[in-house]
Amino acid sequence: MTDTKPILRLDGIVKTFPGVRALDGVSFAVMPGEVHALMGENGAGKSTLMKVLGGIHQPDGGAIYMGDEQVVMSGPLEAKAKGIVFIHQELSLAEELTVAENIYLGELPRKSFGRVDWKTLAEKTNAILKKLRVGFDALTRVGDLSIANQQMVEIARALTVDAKAVIFDEPTASLTDAEKVVLFDVISDLKADGVGIIYISHRMEEIFKITDRISVLRDGQYQGTVATPETDEERVTQMMIGRKLDLTRNALHHELGDVALEVRGLSCGKLYTDISFEVRRGEVVGFYGLVGAGRTEIAETLFGLRDPSAGQILLDGEEVRLNSPVDAIARGISLVPEDRKGQGLVLGMNCRDNMTLPQVDDLTAGPFVAEGAEVAIFDQYRDQLDIRTPGWRARVGNLSGGNQQKIVIGKWLSMHPSLLIVDEPTRGIDVGSKSEIHKLLRGLAAKGYAVMVISSEMPEVLHVSDRIVAMYSGRIMRTFTSDEVTEDSLIQAISGLGGDGKAA
Repeated sequence: MTDTKPILRLDGIVKTFPGVRALDGVSFAVMPGEVHALMGENGAGKSTLMKVLGGIHQPDGGAIYMGDEQVVMSGPLEAKAKGIVFIHQELSLAEELTVAENIYLGELPRKSFGRVDWKTLAEKTNAILKKLRVGFDALTRVGDLSIANQQMVEIARALTVDAKAVIFDEPTASLTDAEKVVLFDVISDLKADGVGIIYISHRMEEIFKITDRISVLRDGQYQGTVATPETDEERVTQMMIGRKLDLTRNALHHELGDVALEVRGLSCGKLYTDISFEVRRGEVVGFYGLVGAGRTEIAETLFGLRDPSAGQILLDGEEVRLNSPVDAIARGISLVPEDRKGQGLVLGMNCRDNMTLPQVDDLTAGPFVAEGAEVAIFDQYRDQLDIRTPGWRARVGNLSGGNQQKIVIGKWLSMHPSLLIVDEPTRGIDVGSKSEIHKLLRGLAAKGYAVMVISSEMPEVLHVSDRIVAMYSGRIMRTFTSDEVTEDSLIQAISGLGGDGKAA
């Protein structure tokens, strides 16, 4: 950061929506060659500030400067033309198109008479993909990629333009540890080239590993900027939420109930093999492993989305066959999916209708839906989960990622499930809300729910689980109790070391 002038500066930005002052005079600056973290709880205004920067929203007050020049961003294309590139948390890819077409969408290389130069397109794309060390090529259909690889396609877009500032919004939410290393190398290269980086993340370990400064928003207001080496997690958390966060486990003492779910020798082709475990009422069983270990596929089988090739599923001691999610829901199984945008919500619908969608048939009064009953359900779980929205009429697609996740959780809690499966419960959620959801999961167990939690975050799975199932390459390597598990033993198990291939 040898240049003393900001490459990008937002001065006194104000943005108001009906009933909500989303940004209240926010000022924010990024230096050339700086990785600058922007932090805050869900609903603090981070996404709105970035949408103002990207021309999606026009500010009601304040100004944007690039260098010494005041600029007006009339839309995303103009922002990109000025050298501002966004890597979105929520994927914005065309699944039917190839990787190359997605990366260069709107800027496809042309030959004479406007024909697409497919050879050049593939060569340019593969050169970028080589830098990212991914296992797919330019001609791969995006819809055939995993969420993690789709995120790498989003990141590849940033390498196609002469960027002055790149905004990363929760870029590691779906990435493996190896992919994170590649991403951080890309960020380091951009930094060395003098590009300003805005890094939005709720993962404190990443913030303190790669950023130079941290700016914090709370309730649409700027709380201050601190140099990363001169602060710590506790101070940043207090700036974000206005209080000291209790990070200790919510110690709940209750007796475990009967076995709600028992799985015996369950297999599903090459996805997972010979899986056996049980979940009792009153406990949280965590599933931990690397991407591809088979955790999500097991959850999808239990929710009727996949047919097992062998094994048994027993609910309350009775063997069941779950042919569809309808069967699973009828048996009291609920699934909060990893991909909330694609699988958990109808983004064009309002908050109330999303939350009550699975039980709309039970909320009818004659030929009509009982609106009062729906609103009462929404109000109950909005308060319980602290969902920040102007009201039930708000469109879910306009909420922050964390508040969208809370809507999905509330939707299933309102069904009072006997088994709640939560896949990546706090993906893209701020530290304050994360603590609330952890307490909520523990509280549900105390009330007698059987809870399965799938998480890629070791601190999370250690924090919420009574037992932890460690998986590697489609097999259970070992099952730990909360008293015996250590970070080292857990890492060994998910790496294929030190396990016996069976549940302990």
